[in-house]
Amino acid sequence: MRPSLRFLTNELADQIIDEARDLLGTLGMEIHNQQAVSLLADHGAETSQPDGRVRFTSDLIDKALATAPSSFALFNGHGQQTHDLGGDRVHFTPGSSAINFLDPATQKMRRPLTPDYVRYTKVVAQLAGIDAQSSAFIPTDIPGEIQDSYRLFLSLLHCSKPVITGAFSLAGFTVMKDLLLAVRGSETALRDKPLALFSCAPTTPLSWSEVTCQHLLDCAVAGIPVEIPTMPLAGFTSPVTVAGTLAQHAAETLSGVVLAQLADPGAKVLYGGSPAPFDIRYETTPMGAAETWLLDAGLNEVGKRLGLPTQAYIALSDAKALDAQAGLETGMGAVVAVLSGINNVSGPGMLDFENCHSVEKLVVDHEIVELARRLGRGIAPRDDFPVRPRVEELLNEGHLLISDHSMQHLAEEHYFPDPVIERSNLSRWQEDGALTVAQKAKTRADALVVSWQPPGLSAEAENNLIERMTDAAAEHGLDVLPDRVI
Repeated sequence: MRPSLRFLTNELADQIIDEARDLLGTLGMEIHNQQAVSLLADHGAETSQPDGRVRFTSDLIDKALATAPSSFALFNGHGQQTHDLGGDRVHFTPGSSAINFLDPATQKMRRPLTPDYVRYTKVVAQLAGIDAQSSAFIPTDIPGEIQDSYRLFLSLLHCSKPVITGAFSLAGFTVMKDLLLAVRGSETALRDKPLALFSCAPTTPLSWSEVTCQHLLDCAVAGIPVEIPTMPLAGFTSPVTVAGTLAQHAAETLSGVVLAQLADPGAKVLYGGSPAPFDIRYETTPMGAAETWLLDAGLNEVGKRLGLPTQAYIALSDAKALDAQAGLETGMGAVVAVLSGINNVSGPGMLDFENCHSVEKLVVDHEIVELARRLGRGIAPRDDFPVRPRVEELLNEGHLLISDHSMQHLAEEHYFPDPVIERSNLSRWQEDGALTVAQKAKTRADALVVSWQPPGLSAEAENNLIERMTDAAAEHGLDVLPDRVI
């Protein structure tokens, strides 16, 4: 059996959903996008109230939930399926859009540059347990107007895995769609085999900005899947309780589901979230808090109750270095995510409240992810019963190291982590240099960069990517793209 973790009864999940429906029907959403407001009005929403807020009818919500798919797939740059987002299937993705980077040489935070991003893509391309890449952090050696499309450009050039990303501007989305088309070849092929998933989040509390709302509508029309990582902060921008925040979160997220389905019935949507408690002592939003894990597991259960696949920001840390705090927060979050069955887990590699990315942490987190997955596979007999023959063989031979039963089942029963996780005895560890996990992670990352192979894009696709990105850069005063060689 697959072990599972639940925090909500069906009755409580249904009550949270009912409260969300009430919020949408009475308080409504503040929507700063006229196309969305008109679309909602055409389908029965109340849009003419003096306060300017849009009220959603129950019928509108029901129709949206009826057309939203309960699962969907993502595909890599070669058109091969990599994700089946639905049920209790769990996929891991690095966290996204960090503004800082943990320098591998100094282990100090600084602003990222293009070579940092290329190093990241080459490493993530070879970490089998990390299912997708993300636009993990923001290189600062290019104009701000193209920082969204430039990250996607680098990702597509250096790694074939699907990309979890998002646009910063309306113009940025157009460039990003063109980049995806350069790889996939046609709009039909991009719709049939999605290569990217865009994050489109409302603004807490109960609001949609013009730009983000437009991205949601445009993604739906283009057949690009979206996740809706709503970000209420318990005790600050949402009720202090987990249950109350889950109700507000559900209202905000459901509004996005409705908008996507109105734009294109059947649009692929993840019921997502990046909620957290607000730590009033430091005025911070801890992503490694127990309440964050409860919120993420809870939103997953609510999303599944609604028949939707899910996403959450979990399995990351608020630590400022690759230390014990980074391990404990990431590890506990990963276990909660796997046992809860969150479909798309965003977080590995992240530090400092989603503000910093570390390639070395991503290497360690890969091992955390695989250990959590092994836990999630649970316990199953493998030709074990009757067990007497095994024990008789043990008594006769003195060990079972090379028994047929051991040789047959060792690989599927035991997960052996990379040596970045220390399992040798003390004397051997000392002989090998008494290295810390951070030191070993850097060595491992360096080796992966050296062993990297290009993702195998066609010459036409690669040329089209470079040409489109070069044109976009020139529009903002950058005549030559930064050197990508590391």
